[in-house]
Order: sequence, then C-alpha cells, then structure tokens
Amino acid sequence: MKITRYITMLTFCFTAFLLNGQMSQKSKNGSFLIKNATLVTVTNGSYVGDLLVKDGIIAEIGKDVSAQADQTIDATGKFVYPGMIDGATHIGLGEIGAVSLTQDYNELGDFIPHMQALTAVNPNSVNIPVNRVAGVTTALTYPSGGLFPGTAALIHLHGYTPEQMYADFRAPIMNFPSSGKRGRWDRRSEDEIKKQEEKALKKLNDIWSKAKQYARIDSLALAGNKKRNDYNPQMDALLPVVRGAQSMIINVNKKADILSAIKWVEEKEIKAIFMGVAEGWRVADEIAKSGIPVIVGPVLDNPRRNSDPYEINYANPGILQKAGVLVCIRTNETENVRNLPYNAGFAATYGMGIEEALKAITINAAKIFGVDQKLGSLEKGKIANLFISTGDPFETKTDITDLFISGWKVPMESRHTLLYDEFLERDPGLDSRK
Repeated sequence: MKITRYITMLTFCFTAFLLNGQMSQKSKNGSFLIKNATLVTVTNGSYVGDLLVKDGIIAEIGKDVSAQADQTIDATGKFVYPGMIDGATHIGLGEIGAVSLTQDYNELGDFIPHMQALTAVNPNSVNIPVNRVAGVTTALTYPSGGLFPGTAALIHLHGYTPEQMYADFRAPIMNFPSSGKRGRWDRRSEDEIKKQEEKALKKLNDIWSKAKQYARIDSLALAGNKKRNDYNPQMDALLPVVRGAQSMIINVNKKADILSAIKWVEEKEIKAIFMGVAEGWRVADEIAKSGIPVIVGPVLDNPRRNSDPYEINYANPGILQKAGVLVCIRTNETENVRNLPYNAGFAATYGMGIEEALKAITINAAKIFGVDQKLGSLEKGKIANLFISTGDPFETKTDITDLFISGWKVPMESRHTLLYDEFLERDPGLDSRK
C-alpha cells in the first residue's frame, strides 16, 4: 500500500508539473481580419474571401471585407474551416488512465442522471490543448457506466471554468439494455441472456413510469403554486425529457437493440438521439423512418462480428446518411479526440463523401445538439469557432496554422509541441559521469 500511495503521489506531482508548464503563451482577445483565404463555409459553398472576427463572433464574411482590426492575417493559399465538433468524448473528465482518481466519467450507481458531466470538467486538462490544435473546437463530454450514468454537456475546448466552456446543450445519457452475448468471453446460456434482458427492460420501464408519475405530481404542484416537500434529484434530472423539452441520448449498438430502442422511444414519446449505433447499417432504413438522429463511431474501429466486412465501421456513417439519417461522428476518446478528422476522412472514403463527412463533424453535429444557429458553419453572426489550415483537414499532411474559439485566438501550443521544441533543441546540461 505504501508503494502504491508513493507511485500515485509521484504521478500527481508529475501531472501538476505538466499542467503548470503546458502553456507558455496566452490566448488573445480582440478583432482579427483574415484575408484572401478559401472560406469553406459548409452551408454556402467555398470561395476566396475575407472573414472578420470581432466580439467573439463572425462579424463579417464575404469578398473584399474592409474593416479595422487589431490583427490582419494574410491567409493567401490557405483555407478557413468552421471548428470541428466531436459528437461524444470523455475529454475534460479523464486524465491518467492508470490512476482511477483522475477518471471522473464513471461514477458508482445505476440510476444517477443528476450527475452532471459539466461540473467534473477540468479546464486545465493536458488533453484539451493537445486535441484542439487539430481543429476540434467543441465536444460533447459524457459519463458512462450504469443504466442512467449522468448528464452529458457540450463544451468549447477553451475557458478557465466549466461554465465558460459550456456550449448550451446538455442531455441525460441512457445505456439501453443489451441483448445477446457481450463477447467471446460471455458464457451465459440463451435462457440466462433472455432473462437478464427482460429484467433490465422491466427496470427501465419501472423507472420511466415513476418519472412520468413524478412529472404529473410536479405539474400539479406548479399549477397550485405549491412547493414540493420531497427532494429527488434523479427524477428532477429526467423532468425535461419526460416533458419533451430536452433530448435524451441513448447508447445502443446491436441491430436487435436498435429496433427495440426505436419501439421504446416511440411508445414513450421521447425526443431521442441514438449514440454508438455500430450496427446501424443493418437497420438504416428503420432508423431513417423513425427520424431519430445518430452519433456514430468511433469509425476507426474493428467490426463487431467476425463475419462482418472489414470496412463496415468505415462505411456505417455513409450508409446511414444515404438512407436519410441525420448523422454526426464521434471519436469516443479522452486523449485522442484529435483523430476526429481522420474518423471523418475514413467515412468520406468509404461512401460518405468529403462534403457529407465534413457536415457530420460540423453543421450536422450542431443541428443534433440544437446549436446550429450558433455553431457548425462559417456564417455572419455565428460564434467564431474556426481554424486556418494549409489544406484538407482530413489529410495528415495538412497543418493547422491558426485557431479561434469563441473569438479568442488560441495559441497552437500543447504539451506535445512543447516537448517537441524542447528535445529538438535540447541542452544536455552537465555530464553526470564526472
């Protein structure tokens, strides 16, 4: 135990050193005029023009924009894209995989929808600058675990506090009861699997019946201008979903489970978003008919069944999109959210196409999270989340040269860039052998 505590203490000390030393430059606020760039607007085509960032928003966009600015950036030969949005991650909620105390996305309990991911976000996480320099400016960060593990929050990857980072969307997460075997190691009989599935669905339906009853009691109290005497944070967290004022994100992957989840959502009249949807390609038409949007991924993953085609995860987003489903893409990562453009790139190559794949990590994500009036494209009046690149962000040879989040010009610096610079020009110091 002493050794374990000593190792943990050293780990935390090392982490603290990295956190304090990870940034040597400050973000800059002000007005910025980007000139002569190819503006990839996502919603209004692409053209060579100018873009003015002022007061945190895109103040002007078009050809021959003339305006006074604190800084003018000549982007001749470069491209401007809207910041990428990752559909689901654990960023800000996890730090060191080997130290459980730094993992805040999996709390104890099976029914804890009141556990807010936003309150656990660490704005000083080393992972944030590492990932945003790849052009990812916004991400949904969510808890995992039991049936109702908590409430996810959409955050911008810049800010001193979780409240500053909040991007105006949150939703409870539900892990839909899974049928069938969980893997090769699963030795349960078919009868045991069926009984456990029925038990899980009964528990889910019991919770939902109580949630609807709780909503009726709350409505009666409000109508009578009375204050309830009870305190039930779990049910309070589900009230907006029961009343149709808030979406619920349902994590579901298997074909049979997706069909069951569609039926359950329709019966309960819930405003739902499906997440994961690994076997969505098997039931794409049924999902499209339901009108439920999906958060798909990770794309860079192995097939779920040995009999599946090797490329099916790459093709899944495109199959769903072509069936008429509103699709956004997730990495489901903590440290490697920066791989979002490459997940989208594989989806583009395997049937989705570049234009639709770009939408899947920009405007589609914004639509699914109900923030498309603020994010997801280059349009006048939208929040200035954008980046300047040397080319297509789906290609590994492309460099991101400038990054803006909420109008702040964020330094292209992270733990990785600092280590690279340090060891590129390293000073060996004193020879310890003398």
